[in-house]
Amino acid sequence: MIELVSAFGKVKIQDDLGYTFHSTDNVHQYQHEFALQGHDAPSSIHGVFVDNVPVAIWGASGGATGIHANSALVQGNRLYLAVGPFLACYFLDSNRLAWSVKVDEATCLGVYYHLAQHALIAHGELEISRINESGELLWQRCGADIFTGKLKLHEQFISVTDWNDTEYRFSYETGDVIFK
Repeated sequence: MIELVSAFGKVKIQDDLGYTFHSTDNVHQYQHEFALQGHDAPSSIHGVFVDNVPVAIWGASGGATGIHANSALVQGNRLYLAVGPFLACYFLDSNRLAWSVKVDEATCLGVYYHLAQHALIAHGELEISRINESGELLWQRCGADIFTGKLKLHEQFISVTDWNDTEYRFSYETGDVIFK
């Protein structure tokens, strides 16, 4: 579970793997359900509460995501949330899904924002992606192996290491590798 501060209240995000979509028999009754890739057997199910009120739940198949410090972030009125291979954007002020985009073939490990670069970055297992506020994929890059290292946002580039301990440095603007 993580808790984030927003202008719209305290946002709590937690796994809710026992949740069944379209059922009235769940422990929590969310206002909105978002099955991003089918709802029969999602591997990732994340519930969002605002001031302890269950407002939305997301589910997706694919590589499972768990909730941790980089699973979500709040930027203004938007909540960005990693769910399976997707990144979702939810408007906290109007309680509606703005968009969701598949950012990795396997799983989205985290979401990051660099204020000076105005860059929304998804750290996938196989791909590093930059997405704009409208949900458009600006660029997506892979490495020689899966990205297992911590993603770091620097002033001029994004760095991450793969399974072989190779460090990649991606340009914010183009996604080109500027050092490998």
